[in-house]
Amino acid sequence: MFVKQLSIFLENREGRLEEALKILKENGINIISLSLADTSDFGLLRLIVSDPSAAREVLKENKFTAQIGDIIAVRISHTVGSLSAILGAVTEAGINIEYMYTLSVGAEGASLALKTSDLEKTIDVIGTQEVHIYTQEELG
Repeated sequence: MFVKQLSIFLENREGRLEEALKILKENGINIISLSLADTSDFGLLRLIVSDPSAAREVLKENKFTAQIGDIIAVRISHTVGSLSAILGAVTEAGINIEYMYTLSVGAEGASLALKTSDLEKTIDVIGTQEVHIYTQEELG
């Protein structure tokens, strides 16, 4: 039920993001979705990729700090209030939403990646809603 997410820590300097993306491209790793956040000193690039383990290895070989972690990827309907209903259910269950970002998958509805303080419980809570929870295979 969980999807593997690759997190890459980047120095906040010109060209570093492009270096990481070029390494993935040269190794045949497809980027399904990404999110980039930054501070004045570093950036955090979160990606869903076709082969997280291979991506981590080739990045580490090229002096990038990269980790793999679990997230939940979900498709919700494109109706007013659907995101609010899902996030409200998670919050009411006492689960902290640590971060989320949109995904570039699925022809119908909106898709998002979600990291919470309790992934198992989140699956239980949102599984009762009208959503589709992606598997790693569907996204890879």
